[in-house]
Parts: sequence; structure tokens; C-alpha cells
Amino acid sequence: MQIKMNRYHLLEHFYIILGSFLTAIGIVYFVTPAKIANGGVSGIAVILFHTLGINTGYSIILLSLPLFFLGWKVFGRQYVGKSLYGTLLYSLFTILLTDLSGTAGILDYAKDTSVLLSAIFGGIVFGLGGGFVLRSGSNTGGTDILAQILAKHTPLSLGTSLTLVDTAVICASLFIFGFESAFYAAITVYITGIVINKVVMGTSSFRSKTIFIVSKKSEEIQRVIAAELDVGGTILEGKGMYTGDDRPVIMSVVSNNKFGRLINIIQRMDKQAFVIVQETYKAMGEGFSSIEKEAWASKHT
Repeated sequence: MQIKMNRYHLLEHFYIILGSFLTAIGIVYFVTPAKIANGGVSGIAVILFHTLGINTGYSIILLSLPLFFLGWKVFGRQYVGKSLYGTLLYSLFTILLTDLSGTAGILDYAKDTSVLLSAIFGGIVFGLGGGFVLRSGSNTGGTDILAQILAKHTPLSLGTSLTLVDTAVICASLFIFGFESAFYAAITVYITGIVINKVVMGTSSFRSKTIFIVSKKSEEIQRVIAAELDVGGTILEGKGMYTGDDRPVIMSVVSNNKFGRLINIIQRMDKQAFVIVQETYKAMGEGFSSIEKEAWASKHT
């Protein structure tokens, strides 16, 4: 058991390091030289580089630290642990790659197609990096924290909050880099989301997972996943087969891009929890596709 746990933690660290490195490649070699502010802290860092000349790696960490402090105040100390680790690595790799290679990128921006290629391949590399970090159960923090706070204290869902925050950064870039750059940034963000989903879900064709969680801290876990992930669930009545003790079981359906963060929450809340994960072909209802829409589609196919 101890060997398995050590392997799990090694793989976890490997995913965070690899993901952070790939994300740094995306910002140094593609989006920064192409003037693509692709949302979030990275997008703000690109804007600061081209307006004030600040190294994007330094901007990322300077912008992220206050957000982590805010996240710690709202969600607690454990929330920021892995995310801070990922952000520090991301910033460090960005600084090192910039110092080694400069800020010119790897494409010739005298050619008309170079910015489009940067938007596409930048999105792919960002998606790979972000996907590996999410698979570790971590994230790179940044404006994701603002989105989670917004989702917690407003009627907005987490997905809507993330979109609003990224859109705000892209709109800000519009006034600095122009309309074309903003459109390219939207392309990068879109591709990043697709690739992250593919990495997190692997080769599976399923888009969500059903999770069963058995824990002595089920009430605390359900509150945290509702606040941080905007995910609901159902409490099932269970009883220990050997002990006969009552054991509430949380059943929840989560999209693949939230799965890693959910596992991270369970790990930090109760390392002794028992978790069952099943692939879910389709989920209908609040937070997923409309039952009415699916019923209409079934009648017309």
C-alpha cells in the first residue's frame, strides 16, 4: 500500500511539473510573441509585457500571490497548497525559458500566418499543460480563484464565471492589441478548453463521471465541492457491512474537466475516503443538457 501511495504521489508531481513546463512553453514561444492575451493571469502577463516590458514569469507570480491570499481567506489554507506549487513552477519555467530563448518566439511574425499558427499551437500546448496539471488534482490558480469566489457568492455557475473572467481579459487586450488579436485569443482559449478535456478524460468518449464517495466527513466534502466546483449531488443512505455503522454516500456527476479538482478536494478533506468512479454516457438535468431538449431530440431522430 505504501509503495502504491508513493507511486501515486510521484505521478502526481510528474504531472504538475510536466504540465507547468508545457504551459510555460505555450506562453514563451507562442502567445507572448504573437501578442495573444489568452485570458486569465497569463493573458494579463502578456499585456504587461508588451506595455511595460515586465517578464511574463514575474507578472504571473506577482499577480497570482494576492489571488492565492484571497483564496486562502475564502476557501481555507489547504485550498492553495497544490495550486501555489503549480503556479510557482509555471512562473519559474517561464522565467527560465525567457532568459534562455528571449521573447521572439519560434515563428517568423513577418509572415501573415504566424499569428494564427501561434493561436492554434499555443492553445494546444496550453491545453496539454493545463490538462496534465488538472489530472494531478492541482491547478495553476490565477483568475480561476476569482471565478470560484464569484461562483460562490453569486447565482453564476463556475463555468459562466470562468468565461466572464477570461472574456474581461480578452476585451482588455482588444484596446491594446486590436480586434484581430482578441479574435486570435478567443481561438486559443477555445482550443485550450478542447485539449484540456481530451487530456483529462484520456481516450474515453464519455464526457462526465459519476462519483460515489464514502467518508466520515461527507458533510464537509459536499459543502466544499458545491462551493469550489459548483457541483451538486445526492446523499445516499449506506451502512458498513462489517461495523454496521451508518455511512452516508455522496453520489455526484462531474464533467471530466472538473474531475481532477474533485479528487484533489477529497484528498485534502479525507485521505481515508473510499471513492468509486464510473464513466457516464450522458447526464441530463441541472448543470448538464436539458431533459426537455434531449426528449425533443429523441423524437426527431
